[in-house]
Amino acid sequence: MIGNVTTAFSEASVERLTGLTSAQLRYWDKTGFFAPEYADEDRRMPFSRIYSFKNVVGLRTLGLLRRQHNVSLQHLRQVAETLSHLEDELWTRTTLYVLNRRVIVHEPGSGRLRDAVNGQYVLGIPLKKIVADTKRDAERLLQRPETKIGKIEQSRRVLRNSPVIAGTRIPTAAVRRYKEAGFTVEQIIAEYPDLTADDVEAALKFEENSAAA
Repeated sequence: MIGNVTTAFSEASVERLTGLTSAQLRYWDKTGFFAPEYADEDRRMPFSRIYSFKNVVGLRTLGLLRRQHNVSLQHLRQVAETLSHLEDELWTRTTLYVLNRRVIVHEPGSGRLRDAVNGQYVLGIPLKKIVADTKRDAERLLQRPETKIGKIEQSRRVLRNSPVIAGTRIPTAAVRRYKEAGFTVEQIIAEYPDLTADDVEAALKFEENSAAA
């Protein structure tokens, strides 16, 4: 745990560990943004700034936010002020996110993500639900409406206006040929799993009427 580490670090060591410059460290100390754990009142004294391990962790977090995520120092100051109740845990134990160079945190209680300063919520996109809903709707799209079961239709856009079983591209003539070859209704359905007995009977009746006309 961080709290059990008692090692102290000089300013020079902190520079190497965090990538921050001594000028930055001193400026942050002077302005009250980030002060070392142990400091002499006279900061001009040698080794007047001694940083704890928790300090180093916090400074590395800040360095990451500044360099890699381009979060402004002004915004970080606002975050520190808004979340001052977290004290030194803000930069050491709190899970932080970055969106458009602004710090995002989990809201206590609800766990929702929000801007650490203005409180605006970050809307998440539930991709798993979208995938599941899309799959469901796609399956529904492929299903034939009940109103088309047992019906025959013709359209210029489907098999050049040949009569087909409604909601499919299966010609009634194909069903007739299977019947003439000795296939039962069940066997025809096995060849065309999307069909029902009513579809087969409707196709055969349509072909019979067409031949008699």
